[in-house]
Amino acid sequence: MSGVLPTYNETALHAALKRWAAGPEAHFEVNVDGYVVDVVQGDGELVEIQTGNFGAIGAKLSALARNHRLRLVYPIAVTKWIVRRNPDGDGYLSRRRSPRKGAVSDLFYELVRVPYLLADPNVTLEVVLTEEEEFRHYGQTRRRRRWRWITDERRLLQVIACHEFASPADLGTLLPASLPERFTTADLASALNQKRALAQKMAYCLRKLALFEEAGKQGNALVYRRLTS
Repeated sequence: MSGVLPTYNETALHAALKRWAAGPEAHFEVNVDGYVVDVVQGDGELVEIQTGNFGAIGAKLSALARNHRLRLVYPIAVTKWIVRRNPDGDGYLSRRRSPRKGAVSDLFYELVRVPYLLADPNVTLEVVLTEEEEFRHYGQTRRRRRWRWITDERRLLQVIACHEFASPADLGTLLPASLPERFTTADLASALNQKRALAQKMAYCLRKLALFEEAGKQGNALVYRRLTS
């Protein structure tokens, strides 16, 4: 690999995933069409690592995808260790495993911000399932000045699995086989064993990508029908 990893305020998780994603001929932090791109692979593919808000980079992704193949890498922690630091910053109070386990379907919490992303044939979304450490300290929040445990950083321990989505149809593979022909978001949440809030975001995205269509109402709830691709 060539290029130098930046020294600006980059998170440990972002830097680790950047190294993980880069191929043997990759360059880091390259200016492409007026945007700084995390990684440019030897074959010209652009790679952007996003550990948070998709909406913050939506315009950037759309602009770059007009003329380049683009891969968006998004990590979801299936195993997370919560590490609480001592107030004096010397050592740690505890390290415990979080009961929360991420799933591939969690991607819809962010994809809902840019639902048309995979409609662009130049864009591939790579969901990386990880084991991470999350470091916290006890302090006051900036806005309300309340005392609580505040996340400082996330660190990558290992990549467990990867799931690639290169088209809207690929997202359809996340739908459970038990889903009936017509369904509400409550049905979808039950079939996924996830919260209804996530099912609502998933339904919104897949309707925008022409994988679902509205098929009436059941009480106050919308009824959806899956479309054949």
